[in-house]
Amino acid sequence: MMENSKPKELRLYRIPEAAQRLNVSVRSVWRLIAEKAIEVVRVGRTVRIDERAIEKFIAQGGEQ
Repeated sequence: MMENSKPKELRLYRIPEAAQRLNVSVRSVWRLIAEKAIEVVRVGRTVRIDERAIEKFIAQGGEQ
């Protein structure tokens, strides 16, 4: 029988939080975004990074 499992809750990081998670500077995160090395979620002028995008970036070895 299949369990009723909830999908993983969406976790969006602010740029400084993402920088801390990746152990890089805030400026480096902005550079990764500009180079399209990491996907972002934009809501109006707000920029957030989905936890899955960070995990994908790490899994790829930080390569673009």
